[in-house]
Amino acid sequence: MDIILLERIEKLGSIGDVVTVKDGYARNYLLPEKKALRANEANKKVFEANRERLEAENAERRTDAAKAGEKLDGTEIVLIRASSNAGQLYGSVNVRDITIALKDKGFDVDKKQVIMGSPIKTIGMFDVTIALHPEVRVTVKTNVARSDDEASLQSEGVDVLAAMFEEEAQEKGGFTEAFDPNAEPGEIAVEEEVEGEEEA
Repeated sequence: MDIILLERIEKLGSIGDVVTVKDGYARNYLLPEKKALRANEANKKVFEANRERLEAENAERRTDAAKAGEKLDGTEIVLIRASSNAGQLYGSVNVRDITIALKDKGFDVDKKQVIMGSPIKTIGMFDVTIALHPEVRVTVKTNVARSDDEASLQSEGVDVLAAMFEEEAQEKGGFTEAFDPNAEPGEIAVEEEVEGEEEA
């Protein structure tokens, strides 16, 4: 289906572009959300008559989004979650969790504006993109941890999981196997006797 875009849409085009999209995408998303018009003669005339107003409104929305984006960009949200010893979350962090955390910090962000490739399933620091406007995107740092102490360590750049595994290895006494570079594969390496012991 041919449509006229009423706002910039990533990978499609800018305001006023006539593009061809799949019928379902147009009928289920672009047309009901008023992001596009069917590209027929009547709509082309209507669009041309309103082009200046639409472009001015878009520029105004972009400016407002850019101002809001300056405050939001780089904001860190902390989400405390239960996880296994390996750092795997029991459950996951999704778009809804991000919007709630941002609202708690005073940012009014809609679920549709949060762009996550997939839900977060481990503890750690993650960058989440927020699209405040088709032309304005900012990044929010999402700190997923098991406690406030862990969250503050992660904020300082400490890899909590790596530190935890290191600690575990030290607790176990750091078992290492003797290594003989001349041994055949499968042979057990024999530790060489110290010269002082031979003389005794």
